[in-house]
Formats: sequence, C-alpha cells, structure tokens
Amino acid sequence: MVLQKCQAGPLATEFPKRFLVLTFGGKERICFLDDEVTVPLGTMRETGDFVRVKGAEMFFLGRKDSQIKRHGKRLDIECIQQAAESLCQVEACAVIWYQQEKLILFVVPKDNLAEEDAFKELQKCLPVHAVPDELVLIEALPVTLHGKINTSELNKIYSAHLNSIRRDNKLNGAEGLWERLQHLWKSILSLPDEPFSISKDSVFLYSGGDSIKSLRFHDEIENMVGKVIPGLLEVILSSSIAEVYRLVLKTVFPTEDQLKNPNTSMKRKLNDCSGEEAREEHVNIKSRGYVTVAAGLISFVALSRGSHMFSVNCSKSFINLSKMRPARTKLRQSPLSSPVISNMMKTEERRSDLTNVSKADEIGPPQGSLGKDNSVPIAKFLIVVRWTSCTGKCVDASPLVIIPATDDLSATVYIGSHSHAMQAIDLDSGKIKWERILEDRIESSACVSKCGSFIVVGGYSGLVYVLRSNNGETHWVFTTEDAVKSSAALDPSTGLIYVGSHDQHVYALDIYKEECIWKLHCEGGAVFASPCLSLLPHHLYIATLRGCLLAVNPDTGSKIWKSSCGKPLFSSPHCNAQYVCVGCVDGNLYCFSHSGEKVWQFSTSGPIFSSPCISSLTKQEIFFGSHDCFIYSCNMEGNLLWKFKTTSSVYATPFVFHSHDLEREAFLAAVSTDGNVWLLNAKNGMVEGIHKLPGEVFSSPVVCGERLIVGCRNDYVYCLDLFIAEKIRNSKDVLNAPLNSSSLNAC
Repeated sequence: MVLQKCQAGPLATEFPKRFLVLTFGGKERICFLDDEVTVPLGTMRETGDFVRVKGAEMFFLGRKDSQIKRHGKRLDIECIQQAAESLCQVEACAVIWYQQEKLILFVVPKDNLAEEDAFKELQKCLPVHAVPDELVLIEALPVTLHGKINTSELNKIYSAHLNSIRRDNKLNGAEGLWERLQHLWKSILSLPDEPFSISKDSVFLYSGGDSIKSLRFHDEIENMVGKVIPGLLEVILSSSIAEVYRLVLKTVFPTEDQLKNPNTSMKRKLNDCSGEEAREEHVNIKSRGYVTVAAGLISFVALSRGSHMFSVNCSKSFINLSKMRPARTKLRQSPLSSPVISNMMKTEERRSDLTNVSKADEIGPPQGSLGKDNSVPIAKFLIVVRWTSCTGKCVDASPLVIIPATDDLSATVYIGSHSHAMQAIDLDSGKIKWERILEDRIESSACVSKCGSFIVVGGYSGLVYVLRSNNGETHWVFTTEDAVKSSAALDPSTGLIYVGSHDQHVYALDIYKEECIWKLHCEGGAVFASPCLSLLPHHLYIATLRGCLLAVNPDTGSKIWKSSCGKPLFSSPHCNAQYVCVGCVDGNLYCFSHSGEKVWQFSTSGPIFSSPCISSLTKQEIFFGSHDCFIYSCNMEGNLLWKFKTTSSVYATPFVFHSHDLEREAFLAAVSTDGNVWLLNAKNGMVEGIHKLPGEVFSSPVVCGERLIVGCRNDYVYCLDLFIAEKIRNSKDVLNAPLNSSSLNAC
C-alpha cells in the first residue's frame, strides 16, 4: 500500500491543504483486476480514495471520482453529504450532479424536516458554490447489489420528481405566472411566504440575491415552464421582476397581454439610424474621420473609477497625482481637540475585528499585517467627512472629478443618482454648482469630452445625455432602444465617445457633429459594463451579459476577435500594454492578450462584479474585489500577491493613489457593500485606515489629492478628508481646509 501526495483544491469543507490518494501494489504484492492472470511486478492500483493519515490511523475523506467543477470551483460532493449528515434531523443522504447542471441533495429525514431550515443550516457550513440547488425528501436511499448508493436510480427519481412538479404546477395563464414568480422569488431569497406582493420594480440582486441565487431562480423558472428561455439569466441579473415576468410570459403565453409597468419607458427607435434594421449585426453609418473638436481647449485632469486619468494640456508636475492636493488653510482648533478626530483615533486603536489573509500555504511570501492579538496596527490615515450632498435617492454611480489647471477655477465632482438627479459639486466646499433632473434613473458614471466642455452620461430611459460641464445645459441627447447603465468611454485620439446599452448594442458617437458614427450588435448580450479603449493596439473592448468579451476596431466598429467566458460579465474590462483583464460572475478574473488568447485565469470564491484596476503608480499589479469579501492583488502573471478580507462583499472597483506626505508609498482605496471604506497599503494589503458610511455602497471611490469621493445608498455623496495620523498626533494644527458643522455632524 502506498500513499501518494496530492495538492488539495477548494473543497466544500475544511480539509487539510495536502491529502493522500490510497494506492495498492508493491514489489511482493500484486492486485489483479477482473480476468487478469498476469501483471508486471511493481504495478500500482489507485483505489480512488482520498485519505488523511494521523499517527497510525487512516481517515477516509472521499472519492476521487466524486469531484466535480461547479461555478468555476472544484468540489467534492461527498463533503456536502458529510455536512448534511451532521444535521440532527437527517437520517441519511446522498448527492447527485444531475445532468452536470444541478446539485441535488436527497435526504431521508428522521423527524419533520423543514426544507427551508435545512438550507439555512447548510449555508452556514458550506461555501456558496457548494450549497445544493434543491433538496428532495425520500423514504429510503436506493442501493446496488453491493450495498452502494445507486446514483442511476437517484437520477431517475429526480427526473420523475421534475415531471410531477410540472404536472402539479401547471400554469393557469398570466395571473398564475405572476403569483408563481413571486413565490419562487420569496423562496430563493428566504423571505417569509406571506400574502404580500413583491414590488414590480424590485431587482433580484438589490433584494438580497447574488449570482448563485440568480442561477437557482433561473433554473426554477425553466423547470416551472418546462422549456428553455433564452436571455432569462441576463434579465434576472439586470432588470426588475416585472421584466422577468414579461420575458417568461412572452415565451410561455405569447398571446396574452403583458404586464404594464408605468415606470418603464417605451423602447425607442434610433433617431439617427432610421431605416437600419436592429437585427443587423454591424451598421456603418458614417465613414471614419477625426472629430473636429470645439475651439478653446482648456487644461484639465479628469479622474474616474479604477484610477483612470485623462489630461489635456497639463504639465507633468500637475498630472502627478501625489502633487495634486487642494488648497489648504489652518484649522482654528487643534485637530486633537476635535471630538470627531479624537473618537476616530480611539476607534482605530481598539479595532480588532478585521482580518488580513495571505496565501501563506501557497507560492509567495506570507503577508503579516496583524498584531499578536489580531488587532490592526496603528493606521496611517484618519478619515473625516468633509462634506455630503443629498441627491434624493441611492447613489450607485461613481464620481468623475475634473481638476482645471488654472487657479481661478475649482475642481468639480460630477455624479448621478437614482433620483434622476445629475449634480456638479465643488470639491472643496461641497456646494452644488448645478443640478439637472433627467428623465430617469442614473446608474452610469459620467465621462468627460476631449475638450472638457461636456460630460456624457446614460440613463434608464435609454437616453445618452451630453451636458455642458459648466452649467448642466443640454448640448445633445442620443436615443438608444433600452436602458443605458454602461458608463461611456472616450477615445482621446479622435474625441469619439463609446457607450453600451441594454439594447445589446455599442455606439460610437461624435458629440460635436451630433452623429452616431457606428453601432455594433453584441451577439445578443446586453452591455452593462463600460467599454475599455486601448490606444496601442487601437482596440475597443466590450463585455456583455451573455459572457462575451469583444475586441472591436474603434474607428469602424468591425469585430477583431471574440472570446466567451461562459457566464455574465458585469465587470468592465481594463487593459495595459500587454493584456486586457475582466472579472466574471463565475468567480474568475480572466486575462487575455490583445490578440484574443486567454493567458491565465485567477479563481476566487465568489462572483466578481468589481472591475480590475491596473495602475501605473504600482508595478502593474491588478487590484479587484469579489463577493467572497476579499480584495485581491495579483501580478501580471496571475499570481496572488496578497488578499485582504473585508466585512462584506466587494462590488466596487478599487483606486490606487499616492499621498502627498507619503510619496514613496502607494495606497489602495476600496469599499465593501456594507459601507466600510478601506485604505490599504498597495504593496502588502495592510490596513492603513477605515471609515464606516451609514448605508450600502456600490459606487466606486475616486481619490483626488487627499480627498476621497464616493456615493452611498443612503442617498448621499460623500467627500472624505484623508488625514495623516502621525501628523495629527504630533501637531496642534493640521494643514487642511476647515470642516463645517454639517460635515462634523454627518460624521
């Protein structure tokens, strides 16, 4: 008997990092199989059993052939059985991988087993990718003649179970469909099944769902209607329950009247592209030509999420972000006497509930950032609210900050809200320079034009607004056929603006001539992510909710290459001179060459909605977040450098920056959905500062000098001052603009 070492994968339970495969054979002992009569000496036979040896004892861990790959993760289904058997009301159980699509748990109950309670208990002890899709109660488990679980019979039992459900739950028209959808919604989101109606505007992901639950909802709907519904998952992930209902109704009852939602604008035909058929994959409306930019260029720097920077006519010293600090005056009172700052200092010193996790058991050095008692070392930053701006509803958009290179003009923050409001806010004072109420909700982030005179932003109404940056007046409105949640991207070489829409198209717009230069149909996939432009090679990268990453010629809109990631892409692609990277809801960060070759993929334990940040301030590391609550740092070879565990899922895109007083160090600003703002050392992931906002955060932070701007779901935009903690402790005064009373109260 020989024990061979194997490298463990991410199994469902906490097995050792190394385990052993049990193998029989040897020089003096031979194992014959079936009708064999002779075998060479030294032949070894793998049993397929994984075991762990402790002292003189050997412990069985599972079967090699019981491992599957689910949601991009390796999983041993016997570990799920062990977790289920640990529940007090479970007599026996078995798990099957039905048609390599659904994980089904069969349970022989001891007493009255409530399926909902069982699922909740399993969710506590299993990772997300290991939770079964369905639990089926059974009187006894079928066995073979050898006494083993008969998986073939279990597959037949489940097929019969599905057919029975379809017969018993036959839909009775549109009204019955609406009721069944609400029941499934409540069941999967673990809401009480009481006689209350789900709002027609409810979005699955905003109601407590995630990508894994979305897949369950998708499968349950298709099982209910007994047919495949193309595009269903995209609608679940990005639209309201009313839109889900419309799609299912259209598929199952095409003759019935569809549910009317007064809040949803009617889809519009393209004004500028009349006569062109929507089904046409590529429409070359205008021959390629450089855009004639408006006269009177101004000098400015624009900062946006993911450490994106665009500058016009600026010196290198001005572009250097570490030198871009706002004007400063002295505080009248000592910062140490401020109750806000002194309380923050106490909080920083006693905070001990954070965790920094390194890849200590794998390749690469450990990252030790915790004290002996797991407390956080003294932070380098103290964070104080400078100002807030109320928008009236949730702020999921990310800020655009424009800093003029002239002394007579102040920096401006541009950001939209679900209240339909688009605000221009003075970065120093927090005063609103102008506000526009647009036709519908705004989730996309603003983009600046090449001349700096305009900002471009999309809305749920399907409109793309081109507004004057100095007063908010409308310059031009372009119409798409569905909601625009994608943030626009600028080609600085031509001045063209690129934007995606849920109508499954990407558009190239000349905002000066007020023309659509080209539009591209994206293979049936809605475009939620923002396009990414590479100047060399000159490619435009587009990610779709159908899971496709497209490379397009920015001048003509013709496709260069396409690669499928298999699952929806909410993450926006980001590129450097070598590669283009994008996150996927299957939990992987994918890296492609500019010619379309997949170079590597990095796996996390949760869906990735965060867009990768590749900053020139560091050695081309990649920073991104995941729904597994971690912030990751990888090198360009796809190797983990460090990871930091936050207190909630990370949806937003991190931002790399330098501090004026700590120029030799790079820092990372990130937010988790529970409202925590994190400042980390970009080199090792150590916590350098933390601040709690009073609401969920899906907006991505932008850091300008020593100010951090981010939107929050409590309806406010926040500007946070980043104080150097050591400077405050050692000085009676801090050089920064004064905080007003409303800022202190907000903090």
